Amino acid sequence: MKFTLGWLKEHLDTAATLDTIVDALTRIGLEVEGVHNPGEALAPFRVARVLSAAPHPQADKLQVLSVDAGPDVNGGAPLQVVCGAPNARAGLVGVFGGPGTYVPGADITLKVAAIRGVESNGMMCSARELQIGEGHDGIIELADNAPVGTSYADFAGLIDPVIDVAITPNRQDCMGVRGIARDLAAAGLGTLKPLAEAYRMTTLAPVEGDAPAPDVRTDDPAGCPAFYAQSVSGVTNGAAPEWIRRRLTAIGQKPISVLVDITNFVSVDLGRPLHVYDRAKLSGALVARKAQDGEQVLALNGKTYALDATMTVIADDVAVHDIGGIMGGEHSGVSDTTTDVLIECAFFDPDHIARTGQKLMLTSDARQRFERGVDPAFLDDGLAIATHLVVAHCGGTPSAITRAGEPPLEPRIVTYDPDLCRTLGGLSVAPDRQARILLSLGFSVGAIRQPDEFSDLLFSTIEGAWPVRVPTWRRDIDGPADLVEEVIRIEGIDKVAPVPLPRIPGVARPTATVEQKLERRVRRAAAARGLDEAVTWSFLPEAQAASFGGGAFTLANPISEELKVMRPSMLPGILSAAERNLRRGAGSVRLFEIGRRYLAEGERATLGLVLAGDRRARGWREGKAVSFDAYDAKAEALALLAAAGAPVDNLQVMGEAGEAWHPGQSGTLRLGPKTILARFGMLHPSLVKAFDLDGAVAAAEVYLDAVPGKRQAGFMRAAYAPPVLQAVRRDFAFLVPATLTGDVLIRAIRGADKVAIVAARVFDVFERDGEKSVAVEIVLQPGDKSFAEADLKAIADKVVAAAAKLGASLRG
Repeated sequence: MKFTLGWLKEHLDTAATLDTIVDALTRIGLEVEGVHNPGEALAPFRVARVLSAAPHPQADKLQVLSVDAGPDVNGGAPLQVVCGAPNARAGLVGVFGGPGTYVPGADITLKVAAIRGVESNGMMCSARELQIGEGHDGIIELADNAPVGTSYADFAGLIDPVIDVAITPNRQDCMGVRGIARDLAAAGLGTLKPLAEAYRMTTLAPVEGDAPAPDVRTDDPAGCPAFYAQSVSGVTNGAAPEWIRRRLTAIGQKPISVLVDITNFVSVDLGRPLHVYDRAKLSGALVARKAQDGEQVLALNGKTYALDATMTVIADDVAVHDIGGIMGGEHSGVSDTTTDVLIECAFFDPDHIARTGQKLMLTSDARQRFERGVDPAFLDDGLAIATHLVVAHCGGTPSAITRAGEPPLEPRIVTYDPDLCRTLGGLSVAPDRQARILLSLGFSVGAIRQPDEFSDLLFSTIEGAWPVRVPTWRRDIDGPADLVEEVIRIEGIDKVAPVPLPRIPGVARPTATVEQKLERRVRRAAAARGLDEAVTWSFLPEAQAASFGGGAFTLANPISEELKVMRPSMLPGILSAAERNLRRGAGSVRLFEIGRRYLAEGERATLGLVLAGDRRARGWREGKAVSFDAYDAKAEALALLAAAGAPVDNLQVMGEAGEAWHPGQSGTLRLGPKTILARFGMLHPSLVKAFDLDGAVAAAEVYLDAVPGKRQAGFMRAAYAPPVLQAVRRDFAFLVPATLTGDVLIRAIRGADKVAIVAARVFDVFERDGEKSVAVEIVLQPGDKSFAEADLKAIADKVVAAAAKLGASLRG
């Protein structure tokens, strides 16, 4: 929400400085995002008079001017300027930019230059070159009595700071300058002017005419409960008055015509969107109704929208002319030839507006205001102000007013105990001060409606719980807590003293959940292993999600096409981060992220990691650089599963990692044939290419939600009891089938004697002539007595027998 300081003072009678106003806005909950003054860029430009104009000797369309820019420029001596404007002439008073001046509309910095052989010292400027209008047919012409030599920005009143305020969705009343002025007045920064005075009107009474009222009605009371309209005949559409154009330009809106600019001005000034139709382009009655499935409308933005029966439209007997409360149609818009207009001032249901805007993916200033909720009691006043401005600046004769439907004006009364300010808000504010704050914001407290009606006598009649009537423009007020918020933000939230929460006696109970503790352990383990944590978006482009099986949830109205699908995997975001790091010169990237995958069956806690670039840089000792491989990803996955408390010794390595993985260099870690705890390996080359990565990329996904939880066996850990006797190691070498994997053999050997065999590992693999030899080391741990030779032989026989079941034989 943008407005200028001068615009604000049309509603707020104040002597406060800009800094004071900005501080107060943020203090009362209207955060100021920025303040800038576009007029400062025009400060170097001067009011200047053309003393003489002579033809250019080398160009028919150029003139050589002698320009007086005042005593402060060139020591008061006239300057020679070459000018091509057709209206340049002796005696003209215009705007001059000297050498060294930056011209914003042309994006150039002036300097002394020769134009067709004649020296030129600056330029006389047009409105477009100064970005104060669209005029470019000639240079600006000022009044003859304009003070030569003064700053043009000061003379034209362009030094008016623009304030940009972030309005939260609940403050629909501050989507207009007057609502912001009301809040500042309540904060003690001035007095809110009467609305009629702000518009130079003697009264806000409707501008009634003798002509018949326009034929309008609402056939959709749910979407458009009230539709007020008034016609004005014999208008002249042209440029808006300077004060309107200047204010709209300052906030970034392009002036179009007086009729359009009036509606835009009232929308920003009062938070009340309006629409003006060209009556010559309408056929029959104008009706607010539900659209028919398949109907289309060409909107003012030049796009055609397909409508359905849930949407409210404004239509005549022939076609749809308006997406109700969101955007008008191009066919019925006013133009330079418009002579008869119909002014619409309607109330649209906020929920209907929100659903329609989301379906059409269409936003507008009108939608932002109607979606939050405009004042339903401001229909007559809004129409009166718009008609007053049209008649004042376009002429014409107004008609009678048509009031179709009924706006939702049910009174809302909140019972409020002033002691809630202390008990709920933590700030003790005197009851009379609370009452004055609420009154200044437009609330009625008991029988009191205005702050100047307040007196001790009247206040005595509302002691105890107060019946507070909510103003029609405050849709967000729902209960006593909302009134506490209003009082405290005006009184000053900085006055709320920090008070520690009461501490429960004894030892503090843990607050982290089991899932949070698990993620904390895994995060620390990953960082300790040299991985850098990344934080990426939970949304992906459709193409990236499709590479990992597609997303189960797609946003209908995404912020961007790049953030459209909720991620089915943690890897796409990390791969994008890895690509950015490598492109910026990183030689080795080791990234991990803990977050959620969003699957059809729900959210799943997951850790993803990516290893790209060089695992080991080149050097004189090791030789050339070494890239990451699938075993690196497997090692990281096993280490992180161990940190998560998974039984890594019991895990099986199996294939079928998925289409995103390299089919021969990837696998899964499973607890049993069905429970997948992790996927690891090299990513598929086509996927690596799709993410614009060079070389092979290793990755892993650890499914934290699949890690089995610890059994609750009590709060005490078992006492550490190291083995009394020394372990015994034995080596076995087996000839095995070529298809037999090492982990299957190890698992069979460990199962041969689960008591005595405490560990087993492969330490050598040898292949020749189609034969495969696997050497295994097993660790035997005696219990209360040492192993006898017979015991060791019995265990060895069990190991050989277990291997034989897999087709392995002891190598002789």
